[in-house]
Amino acid sequence: MGLMRMSKIVFDESVILLDVEAETKEEVLETVAQNLLDKGLVKESFVPAIIDREKEFATGLPTAGVSVAIPHTDVEHVNQKTISVALLKEPVDFVIMGDDSQTTPVQIVFMLAMDESHSQLSLLQKLMQVFQNEETLKYLISQHKKTAIKNFLEEKLELLALEGGEK
Repeated sequence: MGLMRMSKIVFDESVILLDVEAETKEEVLETVAQNLLDKGLVKESFVPAIIDREKEFATGLPTAGVSVAIPHTDVEHVNQKTISVALLKEPVDFVIMGDDSQTTPVQIVFMLAMDESHSQLSLLQKLMQVFQNEETLKYLISQHKKTAIKNFLEEKLELLALEGGEK
């Protein structure tokens, strides 16, 4: 209904990065966030904000088969809702969410840039369901075509459903 309508989520090949090479989690975050900035999807403040937030609230998840990280930051740094997926060439250690003493070797990064906190929450919940399936994560990491990743995740995350209003 006009103002209440959620903005469309951007999820296409341009926000899927393959073979990302990085030594540190900061490099990973900078690479993925900078790509979103280059496309105008986020504000310049998004890049430092996502790195700072990761220091304070780690997002590494020691999921079965392939570890993932789900960096995200506050909605005011976002121009347009998007979810960026990066497959890392070599695993990079991220601190585990809720456990500052442990790290996990992350290979898939899902960077969320949401413009409303409730849509961020519903997306995180869907991602958590995806992460519980080891086969899903192994499938993703084995893919070398952006379109395959895009189609697979669109279906798994019901991204098209996210574009409507909240139920």
